[in-house]
Amino acid sequence: MIAKQPYGTLPDGREVDQYTLTNINGMRCKVITYGGIITELWVPDRNGDFADVVLGLPSLEDYLKGHPYFGAITGRVAGRITNGKFTLDGTDYQLVQNNGQNHLHGGIHALDKKLWKAETSGEVLILSYLSPDGEEGYPGNVSIQVSYRLTDENEVQLEYKATTDAATPLSLTNHSYFNLAGEGTLDLNSHRLQIFADTIVPKQEDGTLTGIPTSVDGTLHDFREETCLKAFTREDGEHGENYLLRKENAEAPTRIAVVTETESGRKMETWTTATVLQLYCSQMLEDVPQTGKSGVTYPNFSALCLECQGYPEGGNQPEIDDIILRPGQEYRQTTCYRFSVV
Repeated sequence: MIAKQPYGTLPDGREVDQYTLTNINGMRCKVITYGGIITELWVPDRNGDFADVVLGLPSLEDYLKGHPYFGAITGRVAGRITNGKFTLDGTDYQLVQNNGQNHLHGGIHALDKKLWKAETSGEVLILSYLSPDGEEGYPGNVSIQVSYRLTDENEVQLEYKATTDAATPLSLTNHSYFNLAGEGTLDLNSHRLQIFADTIVPKQEDGTLTGIPTSVDGTLHDFREETCLKAFTREDGEHGENYLLRKENAEAPTRIAVVTETESGRKMETWTTATVLQLYCSQMLEDVPQTGKSGVTYPNFSALCLECQGYPEGGNQPEIDDIILRPGQEYRQTTCYRFSVV
C-alpha cells in the first residue's frame, strides 16, 4: 500500500509530498519528493517490535538547512572526483568544487536537493528528474528515474534508470544512514558487519582515491569474516573505503554485505548490481550538527552507510570501472536492502 500526504513547501512555493509504503507485515518506508529522501524506515525486531532504523531530520525546514545526505538520492556521481575534473572524448570538464578542491556527490545543487516528480504504479513509487546539460558542470541532458518498492518479504528495493543525449559520467546511490538498534541509538557497538569483497581502492587524506586497487588482507578494511564494529570506530577514527565487489552476475543483484544488530536481532542483507560498495561509518556527522528525529544531535559513529554505486573516478579511470553513459544506452542499477531477524 502507498499513501500520499503533504510534507511542506519549498521557499519558491513548490509543494513537497511524502509517500508511505507499507507491506503486509506492517513494515513502513517513508520517502519525500525533495531529494528522494528516505525519511523513516520502520523494521521489526525478533520480538515483533518496530523501530525506525534510518537517521533523519524532523521536518522539511530542517533538511533545507543542510544535512549530510541523509537518505537521499546522490549523484550525478556519488563520491569524490579529484579536483572536480575529468576528460571525456578529448574534452576537459570542470565540475563544481564543493569539498575543498574536489567534487563531492554531484555538487552543490545536486540530485539530493532537487524536487522530483512522483507517480505510483501498483506498489511502486517512481521518482523522476531531468538533469539539464551543464548542471553542476556535467554534460548532457540526463533523464533519471528511481523506483522504490517495499515487498512483503521485508525488502526495500531501489531501481535506478537513466538515459542521456550526450556522453556523461553517471553513478547513482542512496545515502541512507542505518542504525539497526533504532534511530536515536548513539553508537554502532552492537553491530556486526560482513562485506564480501577482497579488494578496495584506498582513499587519501582528503577523501579522494589513490586509483590503486589493494587487497584487504591484513588491514582494518577486511570484513570478509563478520566483525564487531565496536572494535574499530572510535579507536581508529577514519574508516570506510571503496570496495570492489565480486560480481557473480552483472545483470542480477548479488549479496555483498550483511549487518546484524545483536540486541534487537535485526539483520540487513545488501544485494546489488553495482560494482562498488562505499562503506561510511558516519565519522564526520558532527561536522553538520542538527537535532535528529529522536530529539538528539547525532554524534560521530552513530550509523553506517552502505552506498552501492560505481567507482567515483571511473570517468578518469575506466580500467577500474567505466561509469560513462552514452546516447542510446540505458543506465540501470538495482539495490535491495533485505531485513530479517536472528
